[in-house]
Amino acid sequence: MKRTPRSALPVVVALLALASASTAAASDGSGPFGVTVVAAPTAPVVRVGALIVGGRRFCTASVVHSPRRDLVATAAHCMRGSAVDVGFAPGYRNGRTPYGVWKVGRWFVSRGWADGRDEDSDVAFAVVERRDGEAVEDAVGGNRFMAGTATGATAVTLTGYPNSRAVPISCTNKPRPHSRTQQRIACPGFSGGTSGSPWVNGDGQVVGVLGGHEGGGATVDVSYSVVFRAEAAALYRKAAGCGPSQMGSS
Repeated sequence: MKRTPRSALPVVVALLALASASTAAASDGSGPFGVTVVAAPTAPVVRVGALIVGGRRFCTASVVHSPRRDLVATAAHCMRGSAVDVGFAPGYRNGRTPYGVWKVGRWFVSRGWADGRDEDSDVAFAVVERRDGEAVEDAVGGNRFMAGTATGATAVTLTGYPNSRAVPISCTNKPRPHSRTQQRIACPGFSGGTSGSPWVNGDGQVVGVLGGHEGGGATVDVSYSVVFRAEAAALYRKAAGCGPSQMGSS
């Protein structure tokens, strides 16, 4: 749900623009850098899903590990007033929900977002209810949420659901600092609907979510995320119902 309307054409162009990209090092994730492609339905990809309300997709979220195995991360500006109307569909593809739709039970946002829509607080967590006694993390797995990593220390892979496409897209590149509190990445084609897309490093850690500055970016080619520090870590612990020693455990 990047805030600036965009057409589908730049996405198509970006998916074809492979020739000029450099190749990523294996330790940084899958290459090449700065190229957006259709994401194959691998185990890491199906942890990412579409947020749905009234049968329509509007944002992206991903499963993050928690003691109760029921937590997803997204951007705070994706939060809707009534959680009971929102569903999370991991692995959504071509109108199908192979892992079902999981009902969002409760949102968690920081005080900075709740009080003033502070772009430096644009991260949120949602607890999803069990389906037939099974937790979402048991169904698709989850990445570890991690705060305090250095921006650009390694490449990250973004995976998200543009409203203009029926399949997820992904792109790997190295983030760069935009400010002390915001990071940016050059990945074409991340248009409306990709807000909340996880930034996952080579260690399987979520170190960003698409959002923050300019609602995640004013163009489809550059995206932003809050730099996860103490506020994001405290919000994760509150949503996950765990102590500091449990954060990021698997």
